[in-house]
Amino acid sequence: MQSLSSKEYKREFVSTFEGDESGNLQARKTPGVLYSKAIPTPVKQPTLLAWSHELAKKLGIQKPESQEEIEILGGNNITSSMHPYAACYAGHQFGNWAGQLGDGRAITLGEWEAPEGNSWELQLKGAGPTPYSRRADGRAVLRSSVREYLMSEAMHYLGVPTTRALSLVATGEHVLRDMFYNGNAAYEPGAIVMRVSPSFLRFGNFEILAARKEIESLQKLADWTINRYYLHIQGEDKILPWFKEVMERTASMIVEWQRVGFVHGVMNTDNMSILGLTIDYGPFSFLDDYDPNFTPNTTDLPGRRYAFGKQPAIAYWNLGCLASAIAPLLPDTKELIEVLESYGDVYAEKYLAMMGDKLGLDEVKPEDVDLIEQFEATLSNLKPDMTIFYQLLIDLPLNLEDAEDIVKHFKASFYQEPSPTDSDTLHSLITNYSKRVKENKASRENTLKRMRENNPRIILRNYLLHQAIEELERGEDQLFVKLQQAIKEPYSNKFDELFVKRPDWASHKAGCSMLSCSS
Repeated sequence: MQSLSSKEYKREFVSTFEGDESGNLQARKTPGVLYSKAIPTPVKQPTLLAWSHELAKKLGIQKPESQEEIEILGGNNITSSMHPYAACYAGHQFGNWAGQLGDGRAITLGEWEAPEGNSWELQLKGAGPTPYSRRADGRAVLRSSVREYLMSEAMHYLGVPTTRALSLVATGEHVLRDMFYNGNAAYEPGAIVMRVSPSFLRFGNFEILAARKEIESLQKLADWTINRYYLHIQGEDKILPWFKEVMERTASMIVEWQRVGFVHGVMNTDNMSILGLTIDYGPFSFLDDYDPNFTPNTTDLPGRRYAFGKQPAIAYWNLGCLASAIAPLLPDTKELIEVLESYGDVYAEKYLAMMGDKLGLDEVKPEDVDLIEQFEATLSNLKPDMTIFYQLLIDLPLNLEDAEDIVKHFKASFYQEPSPTDSDTLHSLITNYSKRVKENKASRENTLKRMRENNPRIILRNYLLHQAIEELERGEDQLFVKLQQAIKEPYSNKFDELFVKRPDWASHKAGCSMLSCSS
């Protein structure tokens, strides 16, 4: 284990690519460079609120034992081997080209080499302005920082590809925020998250180079990305195989989102990881009631472009933007288009396999597609609590035949009493399901084991996050500590006090149902 202050950090990204080394933090365009040097702006009093022990152990990082070490987590202490920078990238936001964006409130300190030899980028979110902050201050509030810290770690333990969070510090300062962009700005406690990833490269890093027609830099970035993160891709023509794997990783990530009921809320191309990781936790939410049209992002209204049920299609759209960006690296686009258009089949295969695991099917046969579609349609109409419904499905007695008994079995998942028509629909679904599961060649014990491994019991519901944040703002941390423990065992029943539906009051309270992009 090594301390944050004694480590010799790597600088491979900044040593490879052109950057603006002036250190000027004034918001501006930065043509011709992939990053700009950005020293974090010191804060009043960094105080450690949370530390991911398991991640630290994986990386070989010693927990800060002195204020000097905590100062690093708050951006107040930069070691001699660090080279803090903000990346320059572009993106399509809500379907529209936004031009240059970049790390507006994230600063990468350097690359940490873990004991197994892999390098991880250590990045502070909320450490002050960068040249890409535009009209913002580069800061983050406690509210959004708690959400990112807990959710990125929760997603890891759920088995969803994701960036991680190492620490959460309070800054001792307040930040002015208009939570819903409605003119009601207020001061909130500030905080900084140290987030960790093999790379924070995103689709937008390639889009901006293509838009600026910096083809030599585009080729260099693609080659560097492949050689560093896709080492198994060999041969002279690497671009197509690389894009194909990015597409497959993206499809796998979205399938995992759908499995656990996660809604990202702002799937702009600048928020899409080139490694197929969940990145940039803003106005996210898990589904409470099963609603394919649900978006947790107020900015996404009324179109609901990034709603739960649209996430697979938006991933395809975003991959299309990436394909357009790298097209200049190929002699023609015929094969590139073919790879892109294979996304639908790739996603469908992965999705059906995932649903087979959730439902406990020993294999997904062609005739099972109708059953899976019946589940989707029935849940969309009934809108039960998704997590609780699938937990009750695990415990379903396969001999239930009466419609009333079936409704009674799933009652704990309902937010409203099913109509007679909905009851009949549920009866039909469960009857078909029970018949199909009885045909499994696998033992009932193995079937239930698979279902328990693929259906989470504990999710980070927005109202729980909101309550934990309110407690922290009052100087209390009981729920925050409990959530840190519970997210590590989302498939167990050790924290069943959290295995409850969203309460009625949370349906409309600010911060519990919907949030803005700045959340």
